[in-house]
Amino acid sequence: MMARRTFGIACLALALTGCEQPTGAGPQAGRAAAGGEKVIGVSLLTLDNPFFKVIGDNIASEGEKHGYRTVVVSADKDSPKQHSQMKEFIVQKVSAIVISPCESRAIVPAIQEANAAGIPVFTVDIPCLEPGVEIVSQIATDNEGGGREAAQAMIEALREKGGKVAILHAKKFESCRLRVKGFRAVIEEHNAKGGNPIEIVAEYESNGAKETGFSAGLDAVQKDPDLAGIFAINDPAALGAYNALEQSKMAGKVVLIGFDGQPEGKQAIKEGKIYADPIQFPDKMGVKVVAAIVDHAAGKKPPAEQLIPTALYRKADAEKDTELK
Repeated sequence: MMARRTFGIACLALALTGCEQPTGAGPQAGRAAAGGEKVIGVSLLTLDNPFFKVIGDNIASEGEKHGYRTVVVSADKDSPKQHSQMKEFIVQKVSAIVISPCESRAIVPAIQEANAAGIPVFTVDIPCLEPGVEIVSQIATDNEGGGREAAQAMIEALREKGGKVAILHAKKFESCRLRVKGFRAVIEEHNAKGGNPIEIVAEYESNGAKETGFSAGLDAVQKDPDLAGIFAINDPAALGAYNALEQSKMAGKVVLIGFDGQPEGKQAIKEGKIYADPIQFPDKMGVKVVAAIVDHAAGKKPPAEQLIPTALYRKADAEKDTELK
């Protein structure tokens, strides 16, 4: 039994130092910190989503400029896996830990373990607003502000007719809860001013993925055949919802608002599949989190929260975008 346990721990270390393919840090990226080497351990929500890969790549490239080696691993939206990754970073005695929490409440014990070990913790994209943890700086999109922009886009697209709107949510992520909060607030303000009413009829779980966005989109149009709009909390969910609208012969009849501004989402806006996106800037997030790490290491106090505003991206923007087809 002891041999099996030892083997299991070795496998976990191997997974974090080799098999996860650390981003942008070369073939030596996975080795444990040694001899005073400066290492940033990064556990991101998922690397299946290009958005998070951009964050990881920018942390690695920016960290290298300041003498840091970066190890980037994917938590695969699995809180226990992320906890294990953080424990391994603590064992390795990394210089700093950066996380985008899979679930803010679930990651609290792991953050507390890092706090107890004296390793500074930073969050990127997804904040952790839970009590009882010490986080040096939280770098994220202004998600609530982005949700408000998404609502403005929905009001603009529906014009005078108003109508029923569904939300494709991902409730376990703090960033998505903030997006929906902002969206709901602006819709309520619009209705209170006496505009043609927009009724939010339901929320469906999309988990921020294309497959579940498709299922949620199907559920939405089947429950409300007269649906006027869908707000999806990210591009993968929005693209899945578009496929559902196509299958239901409702593409072009239902206004679709996404969130992110990934290349595939921008292309869909250009093609008229999605009306608009509040776009995020993951490259800026990566740069800012490294700046916060460098400042903290130098004894400076970075801002506790750094929010990066979104920008509403419509078809007119897509048509001028030289990076699109």
